[in-house]
Amino acid sequence: MRVKRKVPDTIFKIHTRTGLVERIAAHQKAGESIVFTNGCFDLLHIGHTRYLEEAKGLGDRLVVGLNSDESVRKLAKGTNRPIIPAEQRAEVLAALSCVDFVTIFDEPDPLALIQALRPNILVKGGDWTLD
Repeated sequence: MRVKRKVPDTIFKIHTRTGLVERIAAHQKAGESIVFTNGCFDLLHIGHTRYLEEAKGLGDRLVVGLNSDESVRKLAKGTNRPIIPAEQRAEVLAALSCVDFVTIFDEPDPLALIQALRPNILVKGGDWTLD
């Protein structure tokens, strides 16, 4: 007997940059505020989930920019990083109710993605400074 595998709903939260730009523009046109944050989220832990829930509370839609595997390696996170491949990290993030959209980026920093999306609010964790 073959069991049909259902496509998880979380897949519909994961978008390419181009597709996400269009969706975000439509939400902003409807008057919604877009919150953006980013990170590697290699080993998701309670600090990450609390941070993401707090970020979501700042606006209507939360977008998470996720560093690609190559981007994580460029950040010198260690020779064995990332532990979890980007596609799986994206799906785990998308499973969180506070996350509305996830997109993977290859650059070492999210500046180009931020410029493309033009979110209303940028959020970074407490371990980051303005420098």
